[in-house]
Amino acid sequence: QAGHAYGLRLFGARAVESMRMEKGFLHWKAELNTEFDPFETGLARFVKLDKGDFIGKEALQKRRSLGPKRKLVTLSLKTNHAPARSGASLLRDNKVVGTITSGDYGHRVGMNLAYAFVDAELAHTGAIIELDLCGQRVETQIIDPSPYDPTFARMRG
Repeated sequence: QAGHAYGLRLFGARAVESMRMEKGFLHWKAELNTEFDPFETGLARFVKLDKGDFIGKEALQKRRSLGPKRKLVTLSLKTNHAPARSGASLLRDNKVVGTITSGDYGHRVGMNLAYAFVDAELAHTGAIIELDLCGQRVETQIIDPSPYDPTFARMRG
């Protein structure tokens, strides 16, 4: 009732999931976990290797010098019948090249969205990869992150 004057109303967890994916926000234990390093997850801007010693510095320096094996990408699925599910495989030429971490429909952008870690050489905007979705092969395309308000102008307004 307190939010009624402001047009606020109840919404559910699936709505929150949809909105976070449209904004490019990552989820702990889905996209953010110990299996992937900050260079693979796109969080290198938070790694300050030029500061003093810290636990893991040597390992991070080595990882950076080798380059990422995989990269986190945003996908647009060419179907609306189901969202991608965590753990689903992405394929190119019948070879597994990535794994879905999250998926949901972005109602504000009108796209079936997913996040996935894919082989680094495929991780570029416009790349086409197939998704095994409920036993069917579905075409996906890597898109720029944060399809809704990518410059965060609405959040600053």
